[in-house]
Amino acid sequence: MNLKDYIRSIPDYPKKGILFRDITTLIKDEKAFAESIDQIVERSKKFKIDKIAAIESRGFVFASAVSYLLKKPFIMFRKKNKLPSDTHSVDFELEYGTATIEVHKDSIDKDDSVLIIDDLIATGGTAEAAAKLVEMSNAKVAAFVFAINLFDLGGSDNLVKKGYKIENLINFPGH
Repeated sequence: MNLKDYIRSIPDYPKKGILFRDITTLIKDEKAFAESIDQIVERSKKFKIDKIAAIESRGFVFASAVSYLLKKPFIMFRKKNKLPSDTHSVDFELEYGTATIEVHKDSIDKDDSVLIIDDLIATGGTAEAAAKLVEMSNAKVAAFVFAINLFDLGGSDNLVKKGYKIENLINFPGH
């Protein structure tokens, strides 16, 4: 199955010049969604993993299923002011703005090896922020798994240059 066939491309969303890669067409197809989860699980088995984390919100769709199948705790990286307890917080740049993500301070233990899953990597700002949240807890990033890599926007290359391991299911140009 070619998962690329299940991704819808929407020009000029959320702003002019952005070509948005929409996963809703993949996740609404039960066979394509199951295949994507199976592929993420297989790729994840390469790494020592204590916990699985995902970036709000589309990363949750993939990571919660993978967490269940691998029987690993699930950690949510949320947007600012969405978590009720003490948090670590990181501000970062997006391709089309700025944002903040947070994690509960007690979600990740010292020396945990955390797999980070998200739907897409573009410029890598969100992924780098997620890695910083893991590292603020004195834990390490086992690897990143992305459903989609917008290879020409440089995010995955930047993460690799910083020493992170990357897996992705689908490669698309970002423009």
